[in-house]
Amino acid sequence: MKKIIKEYLTNCWTVPNLLSFLRILMVPLFAVLFMKGYYLWSIGVLALSGLSDFFDGKIARRFNQVSALGKVLDPIADKLTQITIAVVFYITFARASDATVKAFSWIFLIFLVKEAVMIVGGAIMIAIGLRPGAAEMPGKVATFAFYVIMILIMAFGPEIGIFRNLFTLPTVLMYILVSISVVLTIVAFCGYLPGVFRMLKEKNEKRAQGEEENTES
Repeated sequence: MKKIIKEYLTNCWTVPNLLSFLRILMVPLFAVLFMKGYYLWSIGVLALSGLSDFFDGKIARRFNQVSALGKVLDPIADKLTQITIAVVFYITFARASDATVKAFSWIFLIFLVKEAVMIVGGAIMIAIGLRPGAAEMPGKVATFAFYVIMILIMAFGPEIGIFRNLFTLPTVLMYILVSISVVLTIVAFCGYLPGVFRMLKEKNEKRAQGEEENTES
């Protein structure tokens, strides 16, 4: 465990890691603003969070500031943000006066289940000495789509959209957009599984090899 902690603290004071910390701090700010009805401000916070998510990876690769801690902080910030959005949207849609919008609230539970599984799985991996992999392209695409679609709903969604007087997303279109985000999320989740199974297999092979060497000696 000390070795793992030392590895995560090595070269941890970087701009990308600072941006990830700021994204984590934005999570409760977004939740408070949204639940109090300050939707325009909450959109601004969410947009700023999305931009920082985009730039921290660019900066890390451009200036060689990739770190073990950053590979953990980045997905943690993503997951906390997505979980919070899913929770506040679920609560808001469940309270909606429109029966169709109210029935739509269940779809946000899919995001919660997926993120809960990934958080628990990541914690288990770290506990057994495995390093969770960095986000792959499907995960980045799913995250980007999630941000864009949720911002559209906050801007033009029925009942909560701050610009719904100018244009309101048709319920069917909202279903389609969120369903696309759900599908991308599931695809991204499945994309992590081969890497996890590969690391578990390699760990078991190393353990078996070590036991064999001890037996022979």
